[in-house]
Amino acid sequence: MAEAFINDNLPEDNFSAPKAGYGMWASQIRIVDPMTGTTIQKIPLEQNLSVMSMSIMKFSNGGNSWYLAVGLAKDLQLNPRISVGGYIDIYKIDPVCNFIEFMHRTECGGPEELPGALSGFQGRLLAGVGKILRVYDLGRKKLLRKCENKHIPNRVVNIQTMGQRIYCSDVQESVFFIRYKRAENQLIIFADDTHPRWITATTLLDYDTIAIADKFGNVSILRLPHSVSDDVDEDPTGTKSLWDRGLLSGASQKAENICTFHVGEIIMSLQKATLIPGGSESLIYATLSGTVGALVPFTSREDYDFFQHLEMHMRNEHPPLCGRDHLSYRSAYYPVKNVMMVIFANNLHRLIL
Repeated sequence: MAEAFINDNLPEDNFSAPKAGYGMWASQIRIVDPMTGTTIQKIPLEQNLSVMSMSIMKFSNGGNSWYLAVGLAKDLQLNPRISVGGYIDIYKIDPVCNFIEFMHRTECGGPEELPGALSGFQGRLLAGVGKILRVYDLGRKKLLRKCENKHIPNRVVNIQTMGQRIYCSDVQESVFFIRYKRAENQLIIFADDTHPRWITATTLLDYDTIAIADKFGNVSILRLPHSVSDDVDEDPTGTKSLWDRGLLSGASQKAENICTFHVGEIIMSLQKATLIPGGSESLIYATLSGTVGALVPFTSREDYDFFQHLEMHMRNEHPPLCGRDHLSYRSAYYPVKNVMMVIFANNLHRLIL
């Protein structure tokens, strides 16, 4: 009877999927046709291997082919955070994207070095391995380590790149602005944030501006001032001491906080997109509970003045039912700055401006 009970295949539609035990993982890589929703290829991974991150990229020495990098953790336990070690698998993608071919596996290092974030960067692989930021190149049998930066405080959770700059997010110390010097093969932190933030999602708005969301339901926009320089060769001392001197227990240069707003829900995704063809770009966010919102930039001073007065009158005429002040709620963790919220009368749609 016990054997029959174990071998009984119950339908997932009625009984849901079976849950794994503590410290047990089962992962697989699936290629899906987005038009039909059918599965083209499915690659099951070994027992207790959990996928931590993925990235599609091109290697400079890999020809014109695209590659899939997959960060894995072995025997991962979330609380307390314990693992045997981490790996990075490289798959070669078919030109018509019908299948992927496994090439090799690279061991990252000790039990604390888990590949939490991967990104392509100038024909190489940029990997956040624990609290170390590394640059890998493609080899025949494994990835080749080129350079690394060990000055990230806790753990790398997100990596964005543009041009020569790298925007590296720490799990609880906000964003670090890093410049890669190819001639010297160095990763140099030239700016960071003044406030600690538990990052959940980031997206680049331009070369100097990045939007971030944290675990406490806040969304912020950071911008590098015009006085900030990321070129180490312009150091007037000639000894690069400008980047060795710290400020506020961090980098020598700081980013400015342009906007701050408390959404109230944990934001899991941020994306800069246009809602209509030919329209202006907006910052779209999605939360853990399923809410989808938009941060729409103002295009004129008249719109800003109109919605500012509208928000002021709505706060006076329609106070919250629970008695909590609207301005105090939107400033729960950081004072609300340069963001206004308008709630329509039908309470069906919400527009954030």
